[in-house]
Amino acid sequence: MKRGIVKRGTLSGRLTLTNVLILAVGLILAAGASVVGTYMLLLSEVDDSVKRERGGFENAQVTTEMLQAVCGFAKNATTEGDRELEQSLSRETFVLLGPDGKPLKACEQFSHPDPGDRSAFLAKLGDPKQLAESGEVVTVSANDKHYRAAVGKLGDEAMVVFATPYDGVLSAVRKLLWVETAIAIVLLTLLAALSWRAARWRLKPLEDMVETASAISEGDYSRRVGATAHGAAEVEQLRDALNAMLHQIESAMRTREHASARLRQFLADASHELRTPLATVRGYLQLYEKGMLGHGDEEERALKRVGEEADRMGRLVDELLALARLDAHPSRERRPVDLAELARDGAADLLAQQPGRPVEVRTNGRAQVVGDEAQLRQVVGNLLANVRTHTPEEAACAVSVAAENGDGGAGGDGGRAMVLRIADTGPGMREADAARIFDRFFRADPDRGRVAGGSGLGMSIVRAVVEAHGGEVALRTAPGEGLAVTVRLPAHT
Repeated sequence: MKRGIVKRGTLSGRLTLTNVLILAVGLILAAGASVVGTYMLLLSEVDDSVKRERGGFENAQVTTEMLQAVCGFAKNATTEGDRELEQSLSRETFVLLGPDGKPLKACEQFSHPDPGDRSAFLAKLGDPKQLAESGEVVTVSANDKHYRAAVGKLGDEAMVVFATPYDGVLSAVRKLLWVETAIAIVLLTLLAALSWRAARWRLKPLEDMVETASAISEGDYSRRVGATAHGAAEVEQLRDALNAMLHQIESAMRTREHASARLRQFLADASHELRTPLATVRGYLQLYEKGMLGHGDEEERALKRVGEEADRMGRLVDELLALARLDAHPSRERRPVDLAELARDGAADLLAQQPGRPVEVRTNGRAQVVGDEAQLRQVVGNLLANVRTHTPEEAACAVSVAAENGDGGAGGDGGRAMVLRIADTGPGMREADAARIFDRFFRADPDRGRVAGGSGLGMSIVRAVVEAHGGEVALRTAPGEGLAVTVRLPAHT
């Protein structure tokens, strides 16, 4: 936007034009009222003067002879009083008419207009008898001069035309109009400049919003609209709402980028995990097709390896499907589930697979939570499978289920929670590995004392199921101190 130029399409330009138009209309109305009022006031004074003269003659019952005598005294003025009378008559504008409406010679030397203008004046006057009867004051324009005229009757049926020029009134009104026009132009110019400046000053926050939006469209998602000291309340509310929206957009964009990165990593890891068993199966099949496998033990071993790799791929695909279902539908069925019973069943399965492992189970009656039993059973199974796979068989395992009062974290609202805790006395984990244990396809290095194995999806499934049930999962570990996993789920009420 070019600064200093009123653009009709901009908001500041429209506000400026609106203000100027409103003031212009107001000035036109005020000037019109002033001019018309002044004109009517001055014209009424002229008319009153004409009416007083006519009324004075009519009330005094002046006749033509009396008026001739007065004019004679004034013409032959010898005394001071006669001279004053002469001056008074010379200032008046009147024409003496006979009963037939024609001009009389009497007092001709004192009558106005001048003889050159008198004929034109009387021609524009109209019917003097009708004006004398109506008493109306009319406007007469003759030879570029303007008069207010009235006709009065004398006692002998003669008539006198009384007229007063009002060109001075018209001149004063014209001057007033020019003065008000000049003042209006100055005021409109000042208003346009001040209104434009004020609009730009008040709308500066909106320009900042436009710049911020442009910067965000170019990729600067952290840009925000700054606060201004002169912003109106509505503009500040818009700024707060826009900043909140921009924060949400930034969060959504970061989340989408993070999700896309995780998806790409997930696909790469899944492809990597499936590549090894597929290569093994393909290799043995190619050897079988070419007849390079011997008979007996060698062929049986090859078929066994193909079956193991197929089972491995099947488990991997099942776990991937489980994670996909959890992402799409976190929990399909919700009903009361006894967490203590699941813990006892899981411990019994561990003992069946590793009879020599010391396993301790501690439960205190029923520990009901609301959730999907199959998913919660998978949580217990994955945690115990982690113990079975990554710790020596002689390492002890403790499984406990207890109720505790929440503090707003486990139960979501500070209510009671059921806590499942599975701890082992294995080699433990390093801090860097523990921070990534819930990442998909993550497997710690074997040099930490555990045996690397599995698909690396078990703990990811555990966290996804627990969070889908409104709970949380935490772990405590250190090299040589074993691994303890704690699962908190809201208790059934």
